[in-house]
Amino acid sequence: MASVGALGLSGCGKTSSAKREAEAARKAGPDTIEAAVAGDWRSPADRARDVYRHPVESLKFWGLRPGQTVVEFWPGAGWYADILAPFLADTHGKLYEAVLETSDPSDPAAAEIVAGFERKLSQNKKIYGDVTFTTFGPTSGAVAPAGSADLVLFLRNLHNWMAGGIAEKAFKDALAALKPGGVLGIEEHRGEPGRVQDVLAEDGYVQQAYVIQMAKEAGFVLAETSEINANPKDTKTYPFGVWTLPPTRLSAPRGEPAEPGFDHAKYDAIGESDRMTLKFVKPR
Repeated sequence: MASVGALGLSGCGKTSSAKREAEAARKAGPDTIEAAVAGDWRSPADRARDVYRHPVESLKFWGLRPGQTVVEFWPGAGWYADILAPFLADTHGKLYEAVLETSDPSDPAAAEIVAGFERKLSQNKKIYGDVTFTTFGPTSGAVAPAGSADLVLFLRNLHNWMAGGIAEKAFKDALAALKPGGVLGIEEHRGEPGRVQDVLAEDGYVQQAYVIQMAKEAGFVLAETSEINANPKDTKTYPFGVWTLPPTRLSAPRGEPAEPGFDHAKYDAIGESDRMTLKFVKPR
């Protein structure tokens, strides 16, 4: 009997140990937003920008939760995808990345950015999970199955879509992808209120009231605004628009060689742009 009892206790010990190891393995993934932001797969340069972009606070403001279905429009090189994808993979959610539609053969650089981004996520599924890539652009179709998304994100891209004449399409496509009651989160360079809005947003700045009006016209309801990403140092008057500031730090018009000896110091001291942080809801 003593021998049997010892064997039983030994078996219980092994079972308990296996459970602890399984639990530890589960917790090793980024099952919180904070853990995803702290992930060592993020580059030092990206992590250095957290002080300006406030990813934990912003994602919580927009209501990101475990297990959600999320659509990010135009992820670029993946600054936010490096946070979203691991978090959603670990919490059994789903991420759709609506990348730039690269049908223009005259812009190979844009195509390479998209290809590099897709390659990085696809070749590191242990970190990023199974991300679905769709496209957004002038002729693109659905960014995700209709009515499937809990959260759609427009992250510092609205000015680009205004310049390309596809801002209204972006709102329309977002509305179609969202579930009733789903959230559209927007972060955008904030223009000076009271000025006449340049419909092409050539300096990169967009007035907050203008964004709210576009969203309302598309069928969204404004739920909340936040000053999480505000920067009162931003004067919004620079020689090369918002891109004079970090992280782009232009010293010449886009497409032209950098100006030798350009004094970046006063612009670097301002930091990144003043940005609006908005939360809209698709009506139920």
